[in-house]
Amino acid sequence: MVELTQLMENEAFMAFASYATIILSKMMFMSTATAFYRITRKVFANPEDCASLGKGESAKKYLRIDDRVERVRRAHLNDLENIVPFLGIGLLYSLSGPDLSTALLHFRIFVGARIYHTIAYLIPLPQPNRGLAFFVGYGVTLSMAYRLLRSKLYL
Repeated sequence: MVELTQLMENEAFMAFASYATIILSKMMFMSTATAFYRITRKVFANPEDCASLGKGESAKKYLRIDDRVERVRRAHLNDLENIVPFLGIGLLYSLSGPDLSTALLHFRIFVGARIYHTIAYLIPLPQPNRGLAFFVGYGVTLSMAYRLLRSKLYL
């Protein structure tokens, strides 16, 4: 069994932990941004959410879809779809003993691509900005998976 002190000495794992914290904080920000847009635009998805704004028919007018709220929500959903695989594969990759500079390159490119993707989604920037950011991040995760499967797993 690996002891905690051994993990703390693994520089690739510590780099992963640092960049995972950054990207998870960004994802948490997206939850807050979604809530902010919902509250400031008075756009809610559930009847109980708009109960404080009125009763009956007057509350129903707040049950609607707003383009800005949906844009932020979709950006957050895209984070969930891409960050979770990065966390799983990145954890295994960082524990497989990769070269530190290669691991840092993977982690930095992924975090940069996800931040740029969010900026491209929220501003919005014209395509192919968002698409390129998505594929760069996705490619990084695939690269780590390939390196992990090629070098460490027994298939």
